[in-house]
Amino acid sequence: MNLDYSTLAVMRAQHPAWRLLAAEHAPLIGSFLHRAFIVPNVRVMAQSDLAEALEDTLFGLRERLGAQAFPKSAQEYLNDWAANEKGWLRKFYPPGSDEPNFDLTPATERALAWLTSLTERAFVGTESRLLTLFELLKQMSEGSDTNPASRLKELHKKRDAIEADIALVVGGDLPLLDDTALKERFQQFTSLARELLTDFREVEHNFRGLDRRVRERIALWDGAKGALLEEIMGERDAIADSDQGKSFRAFWDFLMSQSRQEELTQLLERVLQLAPVAALSPDLRLKRVHYDWLEAGEQAQRTVAQLSQQLRRFLDDQAWLENRRIMDILRGIEMLALSVRNTPPTGIFMEVDDATPSLELPMERPLYNPPVKTVIANVALQAGEADMDAAVLFSQVRVDKAALASHIRQSLQTRAQISLNELLQMHPLQQGLGELVAYLQLASESPNSVVDEATLESVEWQALDASNEPVTRRAQLPRVIFVRS
Repeated sequence: MNLDYSTLAVMRAQHPAWRLLAAEHAPLIGSFLHRAFIVPNVRVMAQSDLAEALEDTLFGLRERLGAQAFPKSAQEYLNDWAANEKGWLRKFYPPGSDEPNFDLTPATERALAWLTSLTERAFVGTESRLLTLFELLKQMSEGSDTNPASRLKELHKKRDAIEADIALVVGGDLPLLDDTALKERFQQFTSLARELLTDFREVEHNFRGLDRRVRERIALWDGAKGALLEEIMGERDAIADSDQGKSFRAFWDFLMSQSRQEELTQLLERVLQLAPVAALSPDLRLKRVHYDWLEAGEQAQRTVAQLSQQLRRFLDDQAWLENRRIMDILRGIEMLALSVRNTPPTGIFMEVDDATPSLELPMERPLYNPPVKTVIANVALQAGEADMDAAVLFSQVRVDKAALASHIRQSLQTRAQISLNELLQMHPLQQGLGELVAYLQLASESPNSVVDEATLESVEWQALDASNEPVTRRAQLPRVIFVRS
């Protein structure tokens, strides 16, 4: 961000953190909120508890500064700090409760963190930070290197370093961190642990902003459901796929591992028992800081769940409205029918285009074919001289497959299955071999037909020979069975 004059002027007028630092009662606001939320690591407080704690603070200040120092009540101050023009506290009603709760906003937490950084530190460590920076640079360099040779070289270097450390330990030489190094690293761990909790508030704040925008769109939406869902889910995916969302998801997956939680617990207990660390009088709540991370992460996850709940409620409301509209239409039709029951209208008074909808799938529509213009040549027709028997043209046989399929369906109405031989006894072949081939084609196309290759059956039919004399034809074929679907 470019910190020019215009940008800073806008931030001074609009940013809640800057307004808090410039407020008239900034010492009261900062000290009380830091003591109530940051020091005990409390994320949410009920209004009664927070107002009672603020009333005790105001009582002590009035005793020291006078009754007119803070003329308002604790409840009025809390409501004032949670107003939209201030934005230092978030006031909300949790599910299943009629008492409002309060939580810090990310801007307030950043302001308190900056105020904390202004205090003089007795010990400023630089070695651990330098090592952390150096390690981060190495991770980025190695993680983006696509050259296998250089990656192997770096791995071999790490292996040699590990083997050298193993040799030192085997020889009885145990390199240990001195007291200064332990204190420095512990202070850096404490600072990063609290910054991580601050980051969780900001992630949760971003998801709450998305939830608020979703509620506004649902309240003002008058279009199709699909368009709204596509727009909302696209924005949620944009947040989840952002750098912040990916980092939060990776952190959550890492912390949800049971083995990682147990390892963190053991490491914290061991480190807090070290003499140099114990000399710093560390906060005992650091023993369960990873559980505080889990609780903060669950707050963000619950905010995402509220977003899904809003979408579910929107769909249920839309379905209820559509069903109510259908019932209103049906009731209107019933009322009109009852009004004309005694005096029915004459002639056609209602028309229904079709009893069922006609479905036309896009891929079933034929592609456009330009019409072919037939060119007729102006040529005089001439009679041919070939000697052909025209009766052959009229002796062609056409097998009606629809009639054969009807024979199969009628036969299966009274039995579960029937063989082709039994079917031909009930409906003898009238058109000879062509009709038999048509039956076989129907059997091959039907998924409920069975062909027994191991059993042969003999099929007979009557036909005429070359001299128009009746003869009996016979064919052997595997048993074909038609099964009712």
